[in-house]
Amino acid sequence: MKKITRFLLSLFLAFFIGFFLAGGRDVLRPETLTRLTDWFTAPTAAPAPSAEDETGSPHTIADAPNDSPFESLRRLIFLPDAVNERVPARHFVPIDRLPPRLIQAVVAVEDARFYSHPGFDLEAIARATLVNLQSGKIEEGASTITQQLVKNLFLSPEQSMGRKVEELALAIDFECRYSKNEILALYLNTIYFGSGYYGIYDAAHGYFGKEPSQLSLPEAAMLAGLPNAPSLYSPYESFLMAKKRQFIVLDAMVRTGYIDERTATEAKIEPLYLAH
Repeated sequence: MKKITRFLLSLFLAFFIGFFLAGGRDVLRPETLTRLTDWFTAPTAAPAPSAEDETGSPHTIADAPNDSPFESLRRLIFLPDAVNERVPARHFVPIDRLPPRLIQAVVAVEDARFYSHPGFDLEAIARATLVNLQSGKIEEGASTITQQLVKNLFLSPEQSMGRKVEELALAIDFECRYSKNEILALYLNTIYFGSGYYGIYDAAHGYFGKEPSQLSLPEAAMLAGLPNAPSLYSPYESFLMAKKRQFIVLDAMVRTGYIDERTATEAKIEPLYLAH
């Protein structure tokens, strides 16, 4: 019980540091009471769409996020409600309808320690810091799948200390409230796969004309590689780049023990047939 209490205290301390760095000191002003009243009585925001808007322009789940300190606090306290507001129900694919090979491919290439970290990976952070210091530029990131989900759902691209602290606090909050499989399902149903496809349902149908549950290992590995740089790796933009990225994913699956070398080699040479 003491460990849980200390953990929760650390979580709230980290958030409130970010809260005040992001402008939360406004709570000391006289108009705060009025703003709080408006905040609690405001109507719930409509869910963000997961595909292209009416003009045909692609957008992300986190379009026009509300980054006010009050909204940040509400997200932390009422996280499930905030998630439900942002995650589109249309074509949501639950974890038990996703092929295991797809899940393994995503974990292997995006966050190999996903099942053992609490939302952030200190080992990955240390490794990325060392690589970036040696190269003198940003060459390697350290965001976990949970952190990527947080950024995709709630946060703007702004780079600030307050935003990074909020990202960390929300990632820990996700890990406390959701299982690893639930986090993976949310991630795969909201991430951008390129060519205007948001979420695994649209990506599986758009690229291969299949239900997600029908994806083969080569197809799953190709899709798992797309979120890293969707405009670069989309097979509709460059099939060669998509294949190179697929090879990286399959090699990562070998390193993490999900498949053996022979299975990876067979997947690399198996023909792929795109829907368009």
